Amino acid sequence: MLNGCKLLIAGCLGILFLDSCGGATSNGQQPVDSTAKRKEVIDISIPGGFSDQVQLHFDSTLLPAFLQHYPAFSTFKNELEIFYSKRGYAYAWYDKNGLIEQAGNLFNRIMNISDDGLPDKMPYRDSFRVTMDSLQHIDNTKTPHAETELMLTAQYFAYAKIAWQGLSEKDSKALDWYLPRKQVNLLQLMDSLLNDGTAFIADEPVYRQYGLLKKYLKRYRDIETKTGWEAIVPGKKKYEQGDSSQVIAQIRERLFVLGDIESAANNPVYDEGLVKGIKAFQKRLGLKQDGIIGTNFFKEINYPVSKRIEQIIVNMERCRWLPEQPKGDYLAVNIPEFSLHAYHTDSLLWSMNVVVGKAVHETVIFSGELKYVVFSPYWNVPASILQKEILPALKRNPNYLNRQHMEWNGNTVRQKPGANNALGLVKFLFPNSYSIYLHDTPAKSLFEQDKRAFSHGCIRVSKARDLAKWLLRNYPEWTDEKIDKAMSAGKEQYFALKETVPVFIAYFTAWVDREGKLNFREDIYKRDSRLARMIIESPGI
Repeated sequence: MLNGCKLLIAGCLGILFLDSCGGATSNGQQPVDSTAKRKEVIDISIPGGFSDQVQLHFDSTLLPAFLQHYPAFSTFKNELEIFYSKRGYAYAWYDKNGLIEQAGNLFNRIMNISDDGLPDKMPYRDSFRVTMDSLQHIDNTKTPHAETELMLTAQYFAYAKIAWQGLSEKDSKALDWYLPRKQVNLLQLMDSLLNDGTAFIADEPVYRQYGLLKKYLKRYRDIETKTGWEAIVPGKKKYEQGDSSQVIAQIRERLFVLGDIESAANNPVYDEGLVKGIKAFQKRLGLKQDGIIGTNFFKEINYPVSKRIEQIIVNMERCRWLPEQPKGDYLAVNIPEFSLHAYHTDSLLWSMNVVVGKAVHETVIFSGELKYVVFSPYWNVPASILQKEILPALKRNPNYLNRQHMEWNGNTVRQKPGANNALGLVKFLFPNSYSIYLHDTPAKSLFEQDKRAFSHGCIRVSKARDLAKWLLRNYPEWTDEKIDKAMSAGKEQYFALKETVPVFIAYFTAWVDREGKLNFREDIYKRDSRLARMIIESPGI
């Protein structure tokens, strides 16, 4: 899964400003947005297993008549014409034995589109049902029927667009999502359909988290329908191991339903077995794993199941926007998780805590190519911080810059390299138009907190030296000793990587981890509900 991102330190006058974001890079050059140049490389095709027969044909004039009768499918007019002209208007959903099995598969997908976390807005759904119901008679399934053929293909395209591509790029940008969008190329899909595939929708062309979340969507809907979700009212502020209460029995039952413990015995004693379940729950929710049943625990365990279902649905939508699977080495930051993860293709290598932007300085959701490791960096103070914080401080104390290890640099102010620098001892640049990057920090205590949204937008990493070592592991000249020396030299030094490393900054409030457990995190930027409304209000195709 793609998984976690930012900074701030109090100056001697209580001024909170020591973050790096929002300004130019140290060399004075404005960063360049790398999103556009990456966008086109993630177009994909959609596999399908369709009839390769060429003996059975229908009249080409039936296609415009079909579109006139079902005008919503005119969206796919060009694709339909290309697809069937390449086939010589041979049937794709029939072979010599009649309607192929994949037709029923598609019909089930369309009729159960809610399983994909989508509203029942497939075009001409009722007409499709009538058409397929009429085929229950064996003779009807064996005789090719042009309108049925065209309905199936048009529905396939509609399903591909809605379920595998999702809301429009305009909609996702309205949610401040600037990661390059996966493009479902229907012309590539046409070519794919002409080949003899293995099975219809055997491997869905979506980020792998989509299928994992889809299974939990069904599970949570079952919970909502069958077990209900009454709030558990605590009798005291917190419960610890050894306590006894009927509240403990209620918690035990809830954790059993959620899969965090294996037994639902009506036991009111907080015993060792329940401690493991509590910690498992706390881990999935991003809470401190201390086994204490307190305020934060009750907040999460009483969170309405309907809202959990909404979380799963909106994060399935986000999965539609991502490429199926990036290749090679890459870094992924999941903002609500406050974590950075290093991957090689689909293998998680390691993770670390990060600090991301607070709500008023939200970290932008986008991607870039990590190009530079900068040791002993200057911090170029952003203009907004200079005007709002530093200049007023200078009026009160003319010696303020010296005390903060700062200096004038032309018309701007910068902080000198060293242990007190707001960026710590190293930063990592992936040029972009948002002036966001990864960096070290002297404020290490913030990494121990459950919620880590404190910065002005940039991403503070908890183990900057480890990240530098990983990025430079294929450069023999960069020994551990040389890295340590460069970090403590007090003189800024840039090193350009020969091969850039993709960085994805994403926003997922629900995902399935490597142990198959469903994780939830707080929607710190309040984006889930808006996306849920957009999904509900979407016109479909």
